[in-house]
Amino acid sequence: MKESKPKLSNKLVEQLAKEIGFDLVGFAKFEMLDKEIEHLENWLANNYHGGMEYMSRNLSKRRDVREILSDAKSVISLGVNYFYPEKHEAKECYGKVSRYAWGKDYHYLIWEMLEKLEQKLSEIEPEFKSKSYVDTGLVMDSIWAQKAGLGWIGKNSMVINPKLGSWFFVASIICNYEFTPSVPLTEKCGTCTACIDACPTDAIVEPTIIDANRCISYLTIENKGEIPLEFKGKFNNWIFGCDDCQDVCPWNKKFATPTNKDEFKPQFKVLPLDLFDNLTNRKFNNLFKESPIKRARLKGMKRNAHFLIDEESCN
Repeated sequence: MKESKPKLSNKLVEQLAKEIGFDLVGFAKFEMLDKEIEHLENWLANNYHGGMEYMSRNLSKRRDVREILSDAKSVISLGVNYFYPEKHEAKECYGKVSRYAWGKDYHYLIWEMLEKLEQKLSEIEPEFKSKSYVDTGLVMDSIWAQKAGLGWIGKNSMVINPKLGSWFFVASIICNYEFTPSVPLTEKCGTCTACIDACPTDAIVEPTIIDANRCISYLTIENKGEIPLEFKGKFNNWIFGCDDCQDVCPWNKKFATPTNKDEFKPQFKVLPLDLFDNLTNRKFNNLFKESPIKRARLKGMKRNAHFLIDEESCN
């Protein structure tokens, strides 16, 4: 009796994924992430995670995705380009917003795209089972993206693709299907240290290692406490997130390509520093209801604005 041919293939998955709107697709064979977890444990031991205690939990699931999907055989890694070529306007007493947060929160869009793709794959192959994540779960998305050939890990810890740069979101689908693994890309940063040199708070302590306690993105978003006074005058006017290490990357300067996603059209590129003193929680949540900025909450944005107001003497 002849064995039935697999109904799914790399080519078919890639075709369906791109029809849905994904820009990058790659495949990695299941493996234990022992070396990567060792690096994570060293990072945690150095307290580089700041107040992100969740990073120290469920390490066994990060190491072994079979604890998430017991019969996992492959990880499909997917990328969504969010680059809009506009630049921040230089406005006095305004704070800059990281490019990823200019438009709609990417989670909403990518969750919907993942659901569509997984549904299509299940319709073609009823035995197909999967679990998907967009940097909110227990999956090391960047590591799987590197293994699946989407790019290499740059010195600023971002995944860099030679055709898009690093302006893209990464998602992962753990599945029970055996796909042909993609060929990982060779690291191409070479001797370049542009991102390290550009970091205004010296948060990149060594290539690929970020000290969150010094990172403007962490300090303005995840951080629940006050911003340390040692960073006065070093924020380059960032009120939410920071793009300095990506803005100077030669791969982004040369290869960044505009996205076709209207959801990421710039809405909040800069924000007036006095905005948040005039908002209630309800007004704040309504204004930023579909924006990643909502993640910092009104209290956090007030803190960020006051930190910059003190820097700029905006009264």
